[in-house]
Amino acid sequence: ENACLLIHNKISTKYTQRADSYDDIAELIETIIKTHTGNYLVYFPSYVYLNEVVERLKQRLPDRQLLIQERGMDESARDSFLAQFSTTNEETLVGFAVMGGVFGEGIDLVGDRLIGVIVVGVGVPQLGLERDLIKEYFDRDLGSGYAYAYQYPGFNRVLQATGRVIRTDTDRGIIVLIDERFTQTQYRQLFPSHWRGYQVVKNIHEVEDKLTHFWK
Repeated sequence: ENACLLIHNKISTKYTQRADSYDDIAELIETIIKTHTGNYLVYFPSYVYLNEVVERLKQRLPDRQLLIQERGMDESARDSFLAQFSTTNEETLVGFAVMGGVFGEGIDLVGDRLIGVIVVGVGVPQLGLERDLIKEYFDRDLGSGYAYAYQYPGFNRVLQATGRVIRTDTDRGIIVLIDERFTQTQYRQLFPSHWRGYQVVKNIHEVEDKLTHFWK
């Protein structure tokens, strides 16, 4: 009950349709963060996708509010990134990270250090030989190779990312999942029990209304 979980299912983040989503996602992120001042993390399936959306957000938000995960960050750079999620920030800070990366799990930003997570896409890993071999193996035995090789690992990344928001029983925050696939049966059946109160939104106005109501 301390989390507001929204699923925006009118944007496709499938690989072949990503270029069509950049502007819509940038507008959606801007809308989400303007409903309440605080610290947010936005997770993407790849650096390329992340950078395309960030370039569009730079036209909407001042650079000082944008914090971007770089490839190959050392421990010092990672610590510096996390340190900026401070409870003393006077304006909104938005961090951008890659799902399954160093900021996707194992970080504790308690209380107002993090009030919202936005997840772009269902986390499906890139196609590759190793995963294709897993797919072939499970196709032979169970007939569900794609699920074991791609869907389940991807959804685990989503769960890890969304798990950054509520770290104690007094934390409050929002989670917004962006992808049409989240409302399909094969994904809904993977939802954990604490997601049962999710709400589906179809446009910017519905997102703004739901979040404004939650923060009040």
